[in-house]
Amino acid sequence: MDNKEDVREFLMSRRARLTPEQVGLAAGGRRRVEGLRRGEVATLAGVSVEYYARLERGMIAGASSSVLEAVARALQLTDPERSHLFDLARAADGDSLAARPRGRRTAHQVHRQSLQQVLSVITDGIAVVRDQRQNILATNALARAFYTSVIGDGSGIPNLARFQFLDPESRNFYPDWEMFAGMCVAVMRADAGRDPHDREMQDLVGELSTRSDTFRQLWGAHDVRSHGSGTKRFHHPEVGELILSYEELVITADPGLVLMVYTAEPGSTTAERLRLLASWNAPMHAPETAEGQESATR
Repeated sequence: MDNKEDVREFLMSRRARLTPEQVGLAAGGRRRVEGLRRGEVATLAGVSVEYYARLERGMIAGASSSVLEAVARALQLTDPERSHLFDLARAADGDSLAARPRGRRTAHQVHRQSLQQVLSVITDGIAVVRDQRQNILATNALARAFYTSVIGDGSGIPNLARFQFLDPESRNFYPDWEMFAGMCVAVMRADAGRDPHDREMQDLVGELSTRSDTFRQLWGAHDVRSHGSGTKRFHHPEVGELILSYEELVITADPGLVLMVYTAEPGSTTAERLRLLASWNAPMHAPETAEGQESATR
């Protein structure tokens, strides 16, 4: 499988969203197509029309960094979109995650003791490890209480994208459901661009495209974004509304995995509700026996 179609559709979708006025060109009368013409993008990028047409047909392999930078400027790409363009070019050149030797990753492979220790020391925040396919692979105690709707009975690996688009409960958990849906797909698009040969990602996209009209439409828009940091609003079934700040941290020991940490503003209603959630879901400890108390005093 190559990524020519992804390259073609990404460049065409970015060109279609721009008007001549936005890039400082005259409209030039009636237009048959939406957005800029190929020739206009080529002029703005300083390349020939024939060369840009090749790029837009998906023939991006071998494109230099300077050409990619010029195209990114011409199409007024955001930073995540620019990164996505470079990822698509690297993948076309064979320099992608898929080209690097690696074993099939399972949930058990990330449950090494040192990583679990890092998660366990985060007690006031929600901490999860996820992969590029939106699988939740490891959690701290508060995350397990927070994501009860996503985790379910624990019989399988919980997946945030499946929950988002296939579980009706997600519309209660995410009050801003449409925003979350767009973010989820845009992050997946960016991750998929780095590894177009990821069979598990392809299978997930195929499943969601078949079962969710919304996912299929969002995936077809070719929007990309990085998660990074920000604020999100949730509605937890036990404690109600939670407004949480988040940071996404790359786990360098495991390429493709990230650590997501959600925290509440100190002294806020959300912080108090998180404490309640933690206390309600704290493991029960058996009372110390008289024999144990006696031993402790010796």
